[in-house]
Amino acid sequence: MALLQIAEPGQSTLPHQHKLAVGIDLGTTNSLVASVQSGLPTILKDMDEHKLIPSIVYYGKNETKVGQAALPYLSTDAKNTIVSVKRFMGHALSDIQYRESLPYEFNGSSADIQIKTPQGYKHPIEISSDILKKLKDTAEVSLCGEITGAVITVPAYFDDAQRQATKDAAKLAGLNVLRLINEPTAAAVAYGLDQKKEGTFVIYDLGGGTFDISILKLHKGVFEVLATNGHPHLGGDDFDQAIAEMIRQENQLDLLSHEDKRSLITHAKTLKEKLTESSSDTFFKATHDLVQKTIQPIRRALSDAKLSIDSIDGIVMVGGATRMPHIQSEIKNFFKKDLLNDLDPDEVVAQGAARQAHTLAGNKSDQDLLLLDVTPLSLGIETMGSLVEKIIHRNSTIPIAKAQEFTTYKDGQTAMTIHVLQGERERVSDCRSLANFTLTGIPPMVAGAAKIRVTFQIDADGLLSVSASELSTNKETTMTVKPSYGLSEEQITSMLKQSFEKASEDKEIRALGEAKIEGEQIITAVQNALNKNGSQLLSDDEIKKIESAMLLLSSSLKLNNPDLIISHTKNLNALTESFAAMLMDESVDKALKGQSIDKVNL
Repeated sequence: MALLQIAEPGQSTLPHQHKLAVGIDLGTTNSLVASVQSGLPTILKDMDEHKLIPSIVYYGKNETKVGQAALPYLSTDAKNTIVSVKRFMGHALSDIQYRESLPYEFNGSSADIQIKTPQGYKHPIEISSDILKKLKDTAEVSLCGEITGAVITVPAYFDDAQRQATKDAAKLAGLNVLRLINEPTAAAVAYGLDQKKEGTFVIYDLGGGTFDISILKLHKGVFEVLATNGHPHLGGDDFDQAIAEMIRQENQLDLLSHEDKRSLITHAKTLKEKLTESSSDTFFKATHDLVQKTIQPIRRALSDAKLSIDSIDGIVMVGGATRMPHIQSEIKNFFKKDLLNDLDPDEVVAQGAARQAHTLAGNKSDQDLLLLDVTPLSLGIETMGSLVEKIIHRNSTIPIAKAQEFTTYKDGQTAMTIHVLQGERERVSDCRSLANFTLTGIPPMVAGAAKIRVTFQIDADGLLSVSASELSTNKETTMTVKPSYGLSEEQITSMLKQSFEKASEDKEIRALGEAKIEGEQIITAVQNALNKNGSQLLSDDEIKKIESAMLLLSSSLKLNNPDLIISHTKNLNALTESFAAMLMDESVDKALKGQSIDKVNL
């Protein structure tokens, strides 16, 4: 009888045509992984039935623990237990806030962030990759198959360096990134499809480490981002720090150890949750400035979208930090509307990412959707006078390509350096430098005669590539921008190579352990047999040869050479084959002794 084929609605009945794709919310405090099952986005659980995977990694001398398994080390080994690594992604060491309150030991000689651990210095990309590996393993165990692709969410206000760092971390974790998607956009996808709502919505996303505000228009399955703004260093962690600082000052706590610093933050976080539940005025006063920091980005986003407060149909609250009552109250009063809290603020981003992953993987869906996201910051190049000429302006819909023509400023100039910048200011010093490259082979002409076309192209992930060409000769130079404070391709390749090498080392360790166990077992068995029957069945010369082989095997067990152990094990096995046969014959003789042939069960 043929087995029944079971398929999701709109799916092929052939199992191999359904590709396993996931949405990943790589959060500052917690991370989640979700997949579309039976047409609905479902948060996947780990083997201990946890949905939320703490974004925590512990590095011991010979072990790495991620998620729930890393939690106990927060209080026992704070220096080597990394939390909130998302806030370090794509940043320089000088960018770190509250550095003095962190328990980590940084590499002060490096411009980018490197944290010292018993396993050597760890880059934020490596740490994030360990979290992503945990999420990947969780998904593959839950879905009983290999993941073919993932959509990973990032804060809308993540710049090019932070997006590239996230993509590098995914590559290091062995994930095929189908797309990076802005967290508020993912939330809108989940909210719009689940709630069947249309209109213009504000997505207020306050997570553990970042704040994003996005304004989207939802209409017939089209999600158009009209504007986005935010703060890359504002989140629930800052509320914890504010309370910790209040406690420290009130109790005059100075010169704290690594464990004391982490204990203070942990205590502050617990206190924050209790104060939130009790609507404490003390808590409101201590964190009032932080709440107000979310208002100005809202005003800017409304201005960029050319919308008034009255034009907004709803405000969707996303991120665990939005549970705080004074945040809810402040945003409700600002918009003069009730807030939309229908979906779990912790899960909605992963759910939206799962829907997008399901579609991008090629799985059919009864709900088609089109995402029109935007770039959060303007991009341009340096011109004379250390000024910035913007080529792609912020809130431009992506993917996008734009070109602009420039010219030489000296007679006979044959090369031009293209300095790529990101930011909203007019001066180079006030914007972020992303890359430098040089276009050569420009024909010598009088100043202003050459025509140099510079083209910026941003893909669906928000990542940038830049090309420059001289129009009369079609001489062209192209590069994919790899921002500072990320990892180079060589570093990524090296890390991947190291991961493969470690896998090989693990295999060798396993082989050594198995060889030692087998060697120890055969020595014990042979010695017991010799003690019991050796003198009756073997000559003195045979016994000496076996004992010599046992001694060689015993000595090899003290060495970390599996091949040598296996060789001596095989030698001892060969020498004792006839002895084993004699023991078997003797056992059979004893079993049959005194029985008639017709009573023996063959």
